[in-house]
Amino acid sequence: MVSKTRIVIAEDQTLVRQGLKSLLAEGDQYEVVGEAEDGLEAIRSVARLKPDLVLLDLAMPKMNGISAIKEIKQQQPETKIVAITFHTSDEYILAAFESGADGYCLKNDTHANLLLALKRVMAGKRYVSPEVSDKMLNGYMAGSRALKSESAWETLTQRELEVLKLVGEGYTSPEIADYLCISPKTVDKHRSNIMRKLDLHSAAALTAYALEKGLIDQRQILK
Repeated sequence: MVSKTRIVIAEDQTLVRQGLKSLLAEGDQYEVVGEAEDGLEAIRSVARLKPDLVLLDLAMPKMNGISAIKEIKQQQPETKIVAITFHTSDEYILAAFESGADGYCLKNDTHANLLLALKRVMAGKRYVSPEVSDKMLNGYMAGSRALKSESAWETLTQRELEVLKLVGEGYTSPEIADYLCISPKTVDKHRSNIMRKLDLHSAAALTAYALEKGLIDQRQILK
């Protein structure tokens, strides 16, 4: 008997998560062994469950999908990761693969395309949604690095991006320090560096910028 592919679904929207579970349950090839509602929980679930594959949303609370992919791959390099997102921009596609993603699916792809993505990734191949594959091909033919523009956005470190996301979601410095396991003083230093690099001067401006860049969406901002 062939063993099932063990999957963790990391997606903060319950309906989307349930839909993915229902789709995967239709056959006998996949088994959902864990779920996560944010990036930090995804990392912990993968470390505990050691699944074969992770379906991971790029826009999640607490830690974005790009950061989560990088951390998961560092801890569990054999685990395959398929990013699931609405983002079609070059910077997101490249960032996902550079962080270690094995596949890139859009949330408006068909069920057949998603199942194909899982099949190809588990066979050791890369998969890119048909909607963005031409863009990726053209980009790599021209040199993938040429797709990136030198801007203030590009100067932010991975840690600064994590802090910016959490600031945008409305978390305080002590809360961010707790999430990232760093001191509040270090958080404040990162926040100051972010504001200096982006030439922004308030928490509201940082939130607006994080929204613009897709680090967060409106429903992730704390009331």
